[in-house]
Amino acid sequence: QVQLVESGGGLVQAGGSLRLSCVASGRTYSRHNMAWFRQAPGKEREFVGFISASGGAATVADSVKGRFTISRHNAKNIIFLQMDSLDPEDTAVYYCAAGMTWTLRSSAYDYWGQGTQVTVSS
Repeated sequence: QVQLVESGGGLVQAGGSLRLSCVASGRTYSRHNMAWFRQAPGKEREFVGFISASGGAATVADSVKGRFTISRHNAKNIIFLQMDSLDPEDTAVYYCAAGMTWTLRSSAYDYWGQGTQVTVSS
């Protein structure tokens, strides 16, 4: 079992930055690939990026490339989503997820956090 708790969301002006954190607990956390997804009102859940269990490989969606970065600190059981140059289109609830998978499909992930709201004002 893996438990995930996100934090760091909030209200920010366009062009600003936020760093989201996802604290994980559970014996097998370090063996899971981790991902960030987001869901805006009335839209489907959207892949943001993922990072491998070791942290050696990471990628983000084209829509956020060059602005968002994923990292993880396994010793502290935390993964981060650094978000820069935020745009109102980035407004959504952001979720972290864990799974023994390397895919953009949200259904493939086994564990989810409760989400944290990010609102970007214009």
